[in-house]
Amino acid sequence: MSRPVIKWLLATAMFTLSSISAHAQEKLSVRLDFSPWGIHAAMHLAQDKGWFRQAGLDVDIQDGRGSGNTLQLVNSGRVDVGQVQLGLLPQARANGASVISIACWGRRTDLGVLVDRNSQIKKVQDFENKTIAVFAASPWAPLIDYWLKQGNLDRTKVNVLFVDASALWGIYTSGRADGLMSTAPSVEPVAEAVRPSRTVLAEDVGITYPSYGLIVADQTVETRKAALKTLVSVEQRAWSYIRDGHYEEAADAIMRQRPDVKLDRTVLIEQIRKSVDFFDTPATKGKPIGWQADEDWVKALNTMQAAGVIKPGWKTSDYYTNQFINLK
Repeated sequence: MSRPVIKWLLATAMFTLSSISAHAQEKLSVRLDFSPWGIHAAMHLAQDKGWFRQAGLDVDIQDGRGSGNTLQLVNSGRVDVGQVQLGLLPQARANGASVISIACWGRRTDLGVLVDRNSQIKKVQDFENKTIAVFAASPWAPLIDYWLKQGNLDRTKVNVLFVDASALWGIYTSGRADGLMSTAPSVEPVAEAVRPSRTVLAEDVGITYPSYGLIVADQTVETRKAALKTLVSVEQRAWSYIRDGHYEEAADAIMRQRPDVKLDRTVLIEQIRKSVDFFDTPATKGKPIGWQADEDWVKALNTMQAAGVIKPGWKTSDYYTNQFINLK
C-alpha cells in the first residue's frame, strides 16, 4: 500500500472518530442570571477545563438579564437549564410557571442591604427615615414589605427607591441612597473600591430564601434525565474543586471564557469566596454540594406564605428534587 493511500486512510479514520465524538456530545443550553460574576465560577471552570466535554455534554453557557428573565426563558422552553435565585420559584409557580430546582449551590440566604461600612445602621429598625435603592425585578421585590415589618417599619417610614438596574449602583456609590438591596456576595467586593460597605442580612430577621441554583422545566426532568444528572455532577465536581482553595483559578477561568467583558480579577475572586460562604445551612452541613434539605424549603415557603407571596397548601416536592445530585 502506497504512502499517500496510508495517509488518506489515517486521515479518514481520524475524521470518522472526530465525527463520532462530536455526535456523542449531548447539547444543553444553560442561561445564567446576569453578566459574569463569582457565582458563575463552577460553570465557567468546568467549561474551561473541558469537564463538560469529557462527560459527553456540549454546554452552551449564556449570560443573562436577571434571574426573573432566565426563569421565564426556562419555563417557555427556550433554554434547557437556568441558574437563578431559587427564592423566585414559589412566586413563579404561584403565577403558573412549571419549573423546579434540581440543585442549590447557595443554600443559605444571601439577600441583604448594603450599607456604608462606617454607618450606624445595624438592623432593620435603623433604616427609619433612610433611603434604600432596589431594582424592580430584584429577588428582594416580594419581600420588601415583610422585611420592613420585622423592624416595625413600612414604606411611609422608609423611602424605598425603585430604579433601573443600570442606575442602581451609581445611586448607591454617589451617596444618594443609604442602602442597596441585593445579594451580599455580589455587591460587597464591588463596593470595596468606591464605597467600602457591609451587609445587613435578611436572615437576621428570620427570612429564609434559597440562593443560586439550577432550574429546569418540569417536563425536562422527565425527558433529559441523563444529561441533567451529568451536568449537575460536573458542577458539583467544579464547586468542590473551587471550595478546596482554587478561587483564583476559577476567576481566571471566568475571564478566559468572557475575554470581551471588562472584569476585575480581584473582585471576582472575592465574589467567589463570599458565594461559597453561603453554601451551607445547619440542615445541609456534611451533605453533598447542591443537595437540598426539605427543612430549608419548609422555612423558605413559610417565609413566602407569611409575606403573602404564596397561599397555604403547598408541597415542598413541587419546588425541588435531589434526584440529580451525585451523593458520593
